[in-house]
Amino acid sequence: MKKLDFVLGLYLLAAIIFFIVPMPSVLLDVLLALNISLALIVLFNALFSKEALSMSSFPTLLLFTTIFRISLNVSSTKLILTTGEPGNVVSTFGNFVGGGSLVVGVIVFIILILIQFMVINKGSERVAEVSARFTLDAMPGKQMAIDADLNTGAITDEQAREKRQKIQDEASFFGAMDGATKYVKGDAIAGLIITLVNFVGGLATGVIFGGLEMNAALDKYTILTIGDGLVSQIPSLLISLSTGILVTKVSKEADISDIVFEQLFSIPKVLYIVGGSMAFLGVVTPLNTLIFLMYSAAFIATGYMIQTKIEVQDIEDEVNEEEVQADEIRRPENVVSLLQVDPIELEFGYGIIPLADVNQGGDLLDRVVMIRRQIALELGCVVPMIRLRDNIQLNPNQYVIKIKGVPVSDGEILFDHYMAMNPGYVEEEITGIPTFEPSFHLPAIWITESQRERAESMGYTVVDPPSIIATHLTEVIRNHLDELLTRQDVQNLINNVQEANSTLISELVPKLLGVGEIQKVLQNLLREGISIRDLITIFETLADYAPTTRDTDVLTEYARQSLKRAISSKYFPINEMTSVVTLDPRIEQEIMGSVKQTEQGAYLTLDPDTKQAIIDSLQREVVKLEDLGKNPIIITSPIVRMYFKKLTEDYFKDLIVVSYNEIEANVELQSVGMVTV
Repeated sequence: MKKLDFVLGLYLLAAIIFFIVPMPSVLLDVLLALNISLALIVLFNALFSKEALSMSSFPTLLLFTTIFRISLNVSSTKLILTTGEPGNVVSTFGNFVGGGSLVVGVIVFIILILIQFMVINKGSERVAEVSARFTLDAMPGKQMAIDADLNTGAITDEQAREKRQKIQDEASFFGAMDGATKYVKGDAIAGLIITLVNFVGGLATGVIFGGLEMNAALDKYTILTIGDGLVSQIPSLLISLSTGILVTKVSKEADISDIVFEQLFSIPKVLYIVGGSMAFLGVVTPLNTLIFLMYSAAFIATGYMIQTKIEVQDIEDEVNEEEVQADEIRRPENVVSLLQVDPIELEFGYGIIPLADVNQGGDLLDRVVMIRRQIALELGCVVPMIRLRDNIQLNPNQYVIKIKGVPVSDGEILFDHYMAMNPGYVEEEITGIPTFEPSFHLPAIWITESQRERAESMGYTVVDPPSIIATHLTEVIRNHLDELLTRQDVQNLINNVQEANSTLISELVPKLLGVGEIQKVLQNLLREGISIRDLITIFETLADYAPTTRDTDVLTEYARQSLKRAISSKYFPINEMTSVVTLDPRIEQEIMGSVKQTEQGAYLTLDPDTKQAIIDSLQREVVKLEDLGKNPIIITSPIVRMYFKKLTEDYFKDLIVVSYNEIEANVELQSVGMVTV
């Protein structure tokens, strides 16, 4: 048997024995002092423990101390009623606390009882009850969070077991505390009843059996009763206070003293206000001026010290931060971070900063968000994050658009001006600064705010600087979207489709095509402005034709033919005749005859003279369509379309090449020319 087990057993056995065996007053003094010491130990342990579970044995300890204290109370009652001499501790408490006055002693005792019942016991009981309820209600959610962390690999099996055990310990502790507070309340009630018994029984014993006068008996037994009540109620009060402290603990990171002082004395402004208020009360009111001014000076001085400490700490933090940044720059491996290239960048001079600064009313950031949304809806592709940054090396009103770190386009705006463009039917000119619209390089004029209303009434299209930048950025992204589509983006698109079409994806990837091959097909579509939003149709087409060919150019043509409804609606308005140019069948035959197939794909081997003749003829037909105000659209046979597009894409950036199989049957076309040699 361990020594501590023996001590604990003796402690409980003594409590039982004291209920039966009379105790000498000297031994009672020793045990009462021990009881007070234990109560103080429990109180300060509860005060300075980091969390409630640090005293998980408190409910059991509460029961032990309550039984021991009641046994001492019973023993003191026996001595009061039998000998009238309960010992030095009880007599001293009765005389010293009451100051030799029965009335004062009674009042102090009543106040102590009220505090015990109405304040500490009642509050601790309610807090323990609510804590137990909330802890039990939160158990399932905490268990699920632990399981989620375990499944994601955030914690190990051992850590998960420790966390689960801690949750169970918390639930057991607060449940036990909910019941243990009833012991505290019962202990206080029992102490009050024993006090009344001491008073009544002591008077009866002193008058009837002791031969004392009523006044003498009243004086003697009232003091002894008050002393006995205080000796039992003060440790009980300390234990009740410990209970309240323990069940109201919140922080698990610091001592209660650190928390209290940090939260009360961390804001200098509060201490200045309190100090000023105390000085005002001391000077203006009849209150003791010296005392209040002393408190005022103390609070103001404390506030100044804390403010100085905060300022020093801020400077130290700033210096430390700069040192950390400097260390990061000095680190050899820091160069690796410089290798990363942003997919899309918009750099601008300092004059354009107000357009991008939300605090100055700029909405360029909101427009960038709308650009990503617009392109996602229009082309079915998620645009990478667009990096906006100022560049002092640029002209104040200049901006540059970069794709993968390389400038691809730029522009210049005039702040507080508007760009007015003639749609083609405005005859009256407006005065302004001549310029060109950066997106489509159309002639335009910079006008002031005062001219805006007049220009709009004349028929000009008037746009503000943020709209100019946003439109330009949108067109650049649209023209380079195929370059921005990475394999990871394609994998994300595949994952989105797989959620509702697992059969299709399991058949296509990776059995028939890899992610890289699907990427090439989607890039081919985006390069010509074809939306890939209908991914299911595209993937099903690829699954149909991939068993026979893995040529991504050929698969792209099959996908285009499956998307003919979308292509027709994009280029050929319903119930409207569309002017187009066709391709001479002889040129088609010559193009097909010059196609050479290799492992890397097909390419054309046209002789330079024939190629130039085709380009010249196409130039004439394109000019003819543009003079009619129409989009340059060339219609070819399906087998020739992709080769003709490759032949002409270096010369005609906006040329639309469509095959007959990509046109809906209800589309009305009018041929206004033919490309021939």
